[in-house]
Amino acid sequence: MTILANRIQYLAESETLAMSRKSRELKAEGHDVINLSLGEPDFNTPDDIKTAAKEAIDKNFTFYTPVSGYEDLRKAICTKLRRDNHLEYDCNQIVVSTGAKQSIANVVLSLVNPGDEVLVPAPFWVSYKEIIKVAEGKAVFIPAAIENDFKVTSAQLEAAITPKTRLLIYSSPCNPTGSVYTREELKGIAEVIAKHPDIYIIADEIYEHIIFSGKHESIAQFDFIKNRVILVNGVSKGFAMTGWRIGFIAAPLDIAKACDKLQGQFTSGASSIAQRAALKAMLTEPGSSQDMKTMQQAFRERRDLMLQLLADIRGMKLNHPEGAFYIFPDISWYFGKSDGNTTIHNSNDLCMYLLNTVFVALVPGDAFGDPNCLRFSYATSKEKLTEAVRRIKGALEKFNQ
Repeated sequence: MTILANRIQYLAESETLAMSRKSRELKAEGHDVINLSLGEPDFNTPDDIKTAAKEAIDKNFTFYTPVSGYEDLRKAICTKLRRDNHLEYDCNQIVVSTGAKQSIANVVLSLVNPGDEVLVPAPFWVSYKEIIKVAEGKAVFIPAAIENDFKVTSAQLEAAITPKTRLLIYSSPCNPTGSVYTREELKGIAEVIAKHPDIYIIADEIYEHIIFSGKHESIAQFDFIKNRVILVNGVSKGFAMTGWRIGFIAAPLDIAKACDKLQGQFTSGASSIAQRAALKAMLTEPGSSQDMKTMQQAFRERRDLMLQLLADIRGMKLNHPEGAFYIFPDISWYFGKSDGNTTIHNSNDLCMYLLNTVFVALVPGDAFGDPNCLRFSYATSKEKLTEAVRRIKGALEKFNQ
């Protein structure tokens, strides 16, 4: 038997990918599975972006790319940051990677030494914890309650900081909760971090373009903390380009150089064709894109539908997400209850019960740092969402009161 390295033995499988795999297995057996586990828009990449990729092939953009990405793409990202976020960056501060997940891993591996602490507001995206683990850091989770819209306060943050704290990582809009931090909330967080000069912030803004009220706010807007903020973004969610695998960071120059150095030894530059497609995406003004407007409107309507349908299920406690395409209800009411054959002890039990009995795939809250919840992705049609909740409601009505 092969003896694997400790780092791979300690690494957990992505829960979202695991649930998707189980869904595919049941589907292959002939079951009608509705998969609400994956965070993937069900829209096609806009035609003008696909055309840019086709033209890139015809123009022979088929050779190795610079590790940090083509210069014109990095300049376009700077244009986007100036246009959409009122933030000034030089193209040397941009590193393009094979998806935002690699961008985050690059930063964590460049900043975190063994034993360093990384503050992670919970609920959190599943991969944060495992990436920190690979870097041999220690994730320090800060619980955010549904009563506070799953957002941590500056006081909670201050209380969690120790001499070993190196990094804070969060997402807004948030995966898995859909919560969006306001400008004032981010300012409070920035003021806390500003008092601790050795702490950096990773702001995961991959859902920036999927927001339902107000506007997206970036913590990098505060000049007194900007030199310690690493923005992470990409094209997967806002432009329906998950399979193209393009993410990027905007960071202080020394951190950008470190990520370039690290990436040069792992993957080198991202796909040449995908980068030419991303260039078109970055030059697209959100307000001028009918594709983006259509997608955002569809997500808003689906969110409203899901909130309405889920509110009619006994024992579901809901917040009101303002972004992304997730709902993260507290389902702890069901813990300890039985349908006569199965007793639900935790969110994983409930998740597997729904998958195996009514063939609806969700992700248990344990994966995201809140064992009382389940994550619903509403990145699919209204018809499938309505049918999924109908099945779930029928299954849960069997549990005793």
